[in-house]
Amino acid sequence: MAITNGSLVTEFILVGLTDQPVLQLPLFFLFLVTYTVTVLGNLGLIILIVLNSHLHTPMYFFLFNLSLIDLCYSSVFTPKMLLNFVSKKNIISYMGCMTQLFFFCFFIISECYVLTSMSYDRYVAICKPLLYNITMSQKVCANLMLGSYLMAFAGAMAHTGCILRLTFCDANTINHYFCDLIPLLELSCTSTYVNEVEIFIVVGINIIVPSLTIFISYGFILSSILRISSTEGRSKAFSTCSSHIVAVSLFFGSAAFMYLKPFSAGSMDEGKISSVFYTTVVPLMNPLIYSLRNKDVKIALKKTLSRIKF
Repeated sequence: MAITNGSLVTEFILVGLTDQPVLQLPLFFLFLVTYTVTVLGNLGLIILIVLNSHLHTPMYFFLFNLSLIDLCYSSVFTPKMLLNFVSKKNIISYMGCMTQLFFFCFFIISECYVLTSMSYDRYVAICKPLLYNITMSQKVCANLMLGSYLMAFAGAMAHTGCILRLTFCDANTINHYFCDLIPLLELSCTSTYVNEVEIFIVVGINIIVPSLTIFISYGFILSSILRISSTEGRSKAFSTCSSHIVAVSLFFGSAAFMYLKPFSAGSMDEGKISSVFYTTVVPLMNPLIYSLRNKDVKIALKKTLSRIKF
């Protein structure tokens, strides 16, 4: 094979979620339904926010970006994964693999910081309501989103650039359902020490800093909720916050389990199961947790449906 970007490999073979033929078709239908619901939920929320002016607030601005990111990053690998379930040989080209890796890293890091921005928005709204309009101005929201995307671009460039410096000789079978960092490191026939250090630093920053910020914000929010005199209002606020915390914990916890454990520990099969949570389950849950339980979204949905009828 011709050498491409320091690699002797021109294509990779994806093992997929499982190599057992009897599970391929059931998993195909399961992930097809999951992806369809994810696309409809996130796309529906994007359309609702665009069409309804009363949703043009900081909270829904962040929700719009979260839904857009979930829609994009689930689409980076899911169509290929679905195709692999019904194909005899699951091949992806070298450049296709690097492109998939870059966009996956970009969108997943973006999600980390959008979730952080959303928690800060809720902290200001609940703990400092009188300063909300000043603190969460259009300029501040735009800067928060710009910072999120710049951090994501820097992280994606660092990860992809470090993978491109590796040489892949003969082994080209990726024990995963998409081109991810850890399974690619396992195939390299050159030293991966620099990559391991880079992953630990970049992933550590992009998981630990946002997750700490989110949990500190929700700590202040919960302390404010405890001071609410109304039992009904307190239980409603607790219900909303607990669902948000569960979604955030699932996202950051599964990502940390995949990338921040020692590379020699555990099997890649465990890693694949862990990655299903932050790649498939979380984009499916986010529209339900952050929006469909929301009164404003329900009103916007009724208005939009009534317009369609007329």
